[in-house]
Amino acid sequence: MASIDLDKVLDKSWADKSLPEILGAPVGALKGVSDRDGELLREAFGVTTIADLAHLKYVRWAQALAALDAAE
Repeated sequence: MASIDLDKVLDKSWADKSLPEILGAPVGALKGVSDRDGELLREAFGVTTIADLAHLKYVRWAQALAALDAAE
């Protein structure tokens, strides 16, 4: 089973929320992502939630390329 330290990746106000709530949260709930960053992601890619960001094809492509590089 995968795990993650939510205190390290989420703003404090989101760390005690359920996973469905977190996935539905605005991307600004991620530590280091500002409200302005969230606006730019929405404008550029239509991303409004953490789930949208996770499913963004460009993010998945970049992750796949990085995984290939790590496997070499």
